[in-house]
Amino acid sequence: MTIEQPETIGVLLMSYGAARTPEDVPAYMNHVYHGKAPQELIEEFQRRYRLVGGSPLIEITRQQAEALRDLLQAEAREGTRFVAEVGMRHTPPWIADGLRSLVEQGARRIVAIIMSPQYSPIIMGGYHRAIEEALRELPSDVQVTIAGPWHTEPDFIEALAQRVREALERVPASERDTVPIVLTAHSLPKSVVDREPFYIDQLMETARAVADKLGLADDRWMFAYQSAGHTPEEWLKPDLKDVLPGIRQAGHSSVLVVPVQFLADHLEILYDIDVAAREEAESEGLKFYRIEVFNTMPLFIRALANVVRKELKTEAMVAQ
Repeated sequence: MTIEQPETIGVLLMSYGAARTPEDVPAYMNHVYHGKAPQELIEEFQRRYRLVGGSPLIEITRQQAEALRDLLQAEAREGTRFVAEVGMRHTPPWIADGLRSLVEQGARRIVAIIMSPQYSPIIMGGYHRAIEEALRELPSDVQVTIAGPWHTEPDFIEALAQRVREALERVPASERDTVPIVLTAHSLPKSVVDREPFYIDQLMETARAVADKLGLADDRWMFAYQSAGHTPEEWLKPDLKDVLPGIRQAGHSSVLVVPVQFLADHLEILYDIDVAAREEAESEGLKFYRIEVFNTMPLFIRALANVVRKELKTEAMVAQ
């Protein structure tokens, strides 16, 4: 009879980072821009952060990590202990901080999840570099697996579809079956995507999977980008603000926006959609709706757990 040895498994949720308050914006922006953030851009982002009251991204990511840990632990085999932390690329707590904490809690096998379901080696390279640098300071027996793309994970797609169904309940019954649905994701410089097209391919796969899950006709939904950067280079099109006039011209009076990449409330939701996009829509005479972001939605946490289990080889680590 083989006796299972107790094991502590770590889970690290990695995200971009955010300024908690307007006062945190200069340090955050300068980290993103390698110390060269234009002053006018800092001031513009401080204005946005003041308008929405700061970003809750880091705290929500912590809550997601705690909920994920609890779910994994509840379904773990006897003798398996799960611990979870968060790590950010551009603000504390840093990715290295999260890894160090997991190791201090006894984890030697760690699954790291980038909190963006669509994956691209170029776009996500910063997370890999942060992990590699952190590992140089940790014991040699620490093993970290960075989860690959999970943009069509069934519970993730179902969670998105569920959020759309909930949002449609807020639309007047007379428009519920016809309101245009715009699925969105963060824009990127076109030059980056030309070198690495997987990002767009995976976004389209997510969008199509959601549309199929909801039974949407092709003329009922479209895809657009949002939150383009403040640089002169060409960014991905169409932009969300550019598709709104056509929706109104087609005779519609409402629009439902569905971000398929953002997993927690943060500036791109609270300002770029709730303020800027809403203003654009209302200026066109459109009533504006968006889905509720996942945050700690149980089905979404279940999707994250599925990602972890896939990396850990479920049959060996988790009770059936």
